[in-house]
Amino acid sequence: MDHAGRLSRLRSGLDENEFDSLLVTHLPNVHYLCGFTGSAAALLVSDRGSILFTDGRYRTQAKEEVSGASIVIAGKSPAMAAAEWLGARRRGSSPLTMGVEMESLTAGMRSRLQAVLKGKTRLRSAPPLIERARMVKDAAEIRCIRRAVKLGASLFGIARKTIRPGVSEVEVAAAMEYAARCGGAEGMSFGTILASGKRSAIVHGRASGARIPRRGFVVCDFGVILTRYCSDRTRTVHVGRPSEEARQLYEAVLEAQQAAIAVVRPGVTAGEVDGAARGVLQKRKLTRYFTHSTGHGLGLEIHEAPRLAYGQFQKLEPGMVITIEPGAYIPGKWGVRIEDVVVVTPSGCEVLMPTDKELVII
Repeated sequence: MDHAGRLSRLRSGLDENEFDSLLVTHLPNVHYLCGFTGSAAALLVSDRGSILFTDGRYRTQAKEEVSGASIVIAGKSPAMAAAEWLGARRRGSSPLTMGVEMESLTAGMRSRLQAVLKGKTRLRSAPPLIERARMVKDAAEIRCIRRAVKLGASLFGIARKTIRPGVSEVEVAAAMEYAARCGGAEGMSFGTILASGKRSAIVHGRASGARIPRRGFVVCDFGVILTRYCSDRTRTVHVGRPSEEARQLYEAVLEAQQAAIAVVRPGVTAGEVDGAARGVLQKRKLTRYFTHSTGHGLGLEIHEAPRLAYGQFQKLEPGMVITIEPGAYIPGKWGVRIEDVVVVTPSGCEVLMPTDKELVII
């Protein structure tokens, strides 16, 4: 990964926003900028260079992983160590300005940082400079995501073999997660969603002890983490012979997904992609049952910018990786969702690991 290039571009952003330095405390952002994967870290970035602060547990790991930054092993909170380091080296009467990632700092931590800096450096909330950079993936990142999607997609075969009337949802999820680990996954992108029968109408129906009924939809939403990058996929199957109403619901969601994928290309806004899916469901009188956005970015985190929803004006760019996942959920009855990961290309888009999405009947 081009850590040096990422840090260099970030420093340009600091100048534009009139920051003397930026304290990076959101761990995925730390990893993105310097490669460190430990659970305790703060990265101080300024025009004079970058310093990673961590603790003694990660002395060896930091030396092996960190690129583009020097390393300081501290005996306290990495963020506090960074503030003390900065305060001890501050000279002059006029205060400096340090950007902080407010969403990853507690109010208590911010107060402690201000106390350590003693007015020599002012804290100011930074715009999402790193998150904006992370929206557009480079070739190495897309290769990582492609591998994660390939491994994740293979789990649907396990689900199809395991889903049977009377089997619990957690048994199916466990089989999928075991296969993921055997395949090299570092973990699951999120708790596997396995919702059957009436529970399929629960949008985020995590696998439970409920038994799969003799007839009804089963929503399978799953993803893996491989080389730190996430995958995400949803497939919906039907146990037993589906009614015509059930088939029509599935076909409506599939048509909505295909309509959304068809409009993905550079220059289109995230809201327009959402509108393409929502328009199909509106014609089928199902919009009130589509209760979430059409998709989201993914990468080092399962949910990243951009968000594909109504009123979102972010324009798509080549290299963005997004999910397309419309659904319809009728409370107390059933639900359907279909999802793929899509890469925006210079001329349109590519669906990663495309598969046949005709309704699977078990």
